[in-house]
Parts: sequence; C-alpha cells; structure tokens
Amino acid sequence: MKFGIRFIEKVGSVPDIVRYSQQAEQAGFEYVWYPHDIFMKNTWVVTAAVAQATDRIKIGSVGPNPYTTSPAEIASYLATLDELSGGRAVIGLGLHTYDMVGWAGVDCTDILQVTRESVQMIRQLLRGEVVDHHTAHFNWSDQCYLRFKPVRSEVPLYVCAFGDDFLALSGEIGDGSLPMITPPASARRMVDCIQKGRVHNKTGKDFDIAGCAWLSVSEDGQEAEAVMRSMVAYFGPYLEDDALATIGLKSADFDPIRDLIARQDYDKAQQAVTDDMLKLGLTGRPNDIIEQIEALQDAGITQINLGGPIGPNVKNAIELLGEKILPHFAATSS
Repeated sequence: MKFGIRFIEKVGSVPDIVRYSQQAEQAGFEYVWYPHDIFMKNTWVVTAAVAQATDRIKIGSVGPNPYTTSPAEIASYLATLDELSGGRAVIGLGLHTYDMVGWAGVDCTDILQVTRESVQMIRQLLRGEVVDHHTAHFNWSDQCYLRFKPVRSEVPLYVCAFGDDFLALSGEIGDGSLPMITPPASARRMVDCIQKGRVHNKTGKDFDIAGCAWLSVSEDGQEAEAVMRSMVAYFGPYLEDDALATIGLKSADFDPIRDLIARQDYDKAQQAVTDDMLKLGLTGRPNDIIEQIEALQDAGITQINLGGPIGPNVKNAIELLGEKILPHFAATSS
C-alpha cells in the first residue's frame, strides 16, 4: 500500500498547505495531491511552491480538465512542474463531479471522448511530438508542439473519474486512477469498474488505483467525528446514488442539508449530518483508521489518498499518521 495525502484549501492558507506538505514528506508520505476546481485557489501555484519546499514527495494536481483548461496548457504545466521538482510531478486529469464546471455553463456530456483524446494529446506533447489533431472536439494544427524539451517524456498521468463508464475509461487509458471512495464501502465497486477498463490498458506499466477517502483522525474520537460532520455537510450532497447505496443512503437524504447550505446556515447543516452519513469517511482514533485502511487494501486500493479535513488539528493528525499509521503498513509489507 502506497500513501498519499490530499490537502483541500479549507485546511489552511497556501503557506499553511506548503508547511503541511513538508510535514507530510517528513512523515513518510510518497504522494501529495491538491484538488483543482474552478472558483477555488489555483493548485498550479501551490504545486510550484511545494516543489521548491520539498525534496522527495511526488506532487500532483487533481482535477485539471480539458474543458476549462486546454490540454496544451495542461501539458506545459505538467512538464514545467516536472522540471521544477526534479522529476516528481504527477497529475490527475478529469473531474469528480459535473456540478462545479456546470456553474460556469460547461457541458460535459462528451467527457469520455474528450478525456480519451486529451490524454493522448498530452502524452504526445510530452514526447516532443507535433500534435496535428482534428476531431469534433479539437482542431489543432501542425504548430501544436512544445517549444522546450521536457525533463521526462513520460510523466505519470492518472485519470480522476466517476460513474461506471468513466471509471472503466480511467483503467483503460491512465497510468493510474483517482476514484473518490466516499464512502470507503464503495471501494470494491470502484475497483471493479476500473479493472474492467484495465484489461484494455496498453501502457505496459504497473497500474495504481489511488482511492481518495476523507479522513479525520485524532486520539479523541468525538473530536474526529465533529470535524467530519463539517466535511460531510459541505460535500456529501454532491455524491452519487450508486456510491451512497453501499451504506444505505441516497442523494435525496441530503436534501435538507442542501437547503441549509444554500441558505448558508452551515451550523444547522452540520447538525443535520446523521451517524450513517459519517460513514462517508475514515473517522476515529489511529487504530480505527488502520482497520479501515486495511479494508480498503483488501478491496484493491493500491494507494490510499487521505484527504478531507485530515483531523481536528492538521499538524497533530499528520504526526499521528507518521508515527502510528504509516509505520504499521510499512511493517506489514516488509
């Protein structure tokens, strides 16, 4: 099991996130990821800052997509970050929901074909090829090529996806897949969808299923639950019925919370989160988290991406992860 950590902007300021990323590297994490969404802080700036503040950890932006950002810009960004970081860049291309880009009037009904073409085009650019590409989605001339030589011609390109067909596509065309395993009980279902696409994967590389789970860890279990309620109230209404069904919930169960969030009544929204809704993340003391991660490993997750609030105190939570949780898995794998 590989370990990654994912910092959403709610955990602190950009300088805070850079410091947490340094701490994660010292704690033994192999990857650090940052969700990239429109109308949120730009993770390309964050990844550049982290690249200069760290030495070993792999650095990735999750969610640059070919609708709001051209594959040409994504390829240029990825190659530049790879140079700045000394060959530590990774990326998660795609989306985890249509809702946020939908706010800007973006229609993603052709997401599968657009993602397939974008992955191909980005890889061609990184290899130094001219990408003369003419389809219904892109009309690139013979002037479409990078004007510099990337440090690496192959940078790990994960696909972040949702829904059965999109997940299968991530298995077919990615170097890895970045499914949201919210709830963790949905992990086996997500892995099964990805594996259906993997049988057609022609990259010839080891494939990494980097499932992202919300985390709230503390030596005080009640404090951990209180923080998770805030995460569930804000993001729970965006989750799909198929995933929610694995813990006996459906999207309509979040309607009262949606209404409260729309009225910006965040306190009451958190109070409306039920105990069943808390199963959307990994919550509890270190030993509780170890058991929950072991179940994800058994389900076929090869990299656990620990995201969300992390814990009541982010610094303390990273210390707990580095002192009690990561060493447990290092010992069991040796």
